[in-house]
Amino acid sequence: MKLAEVLDASRVRTDLSLTSKKRALEEISGLLAGRDGLSQADIFNALMAREKLGSTGLGHGVAIPHGRMADSRTTVGAFIRLNHGVDYDAHDGEAVDLVFGLIVPQNATEDHLKLLAAVAEKFSDEDFCAQLRAAESPEAAAELLNG
Repeated sequence: MKLAEVLDASRVRTDLSLTSKKRALEEISGLLAGRDGLSQADIFNALMAREKLGSTGLGHGVAIPHGRMADSRTTVGAFIRLNHGVDYDAHDGEAVDLVFGLIVPQNATEDHLKLLAAVAEKFSDEDFCAQLRAAESPEAAAELLNG
């Protein structure tokens, strides 16, 4: 499964001014909502439940909140770029400004892990993250993410 299969420009936002991890997760949840009839509240609760197991902040300003949902029939992704990083309880203590959210069906364990690994690998590239931080529009960010 390729990133372009789960992410389109309508679920990409740049230059957001948010003040907390909670607000970032609410924003991501709103972008992920609607597909398969999933509500923003249910998605937010799933992402928060996953965060309680351990922060999805990877370090270097990147977080990949994710979760499995019983009512989801398809995998869907969303991305936000923040103007200023927020405290995300990342392992390196750095504020997070790049957030890629992912919701997958409850039974999609292998696909979920492969896609999550591919996203994490992409975001571990410092040059890629620098390009995302410099992208001038949501469309440009989506193109980078899906490229």
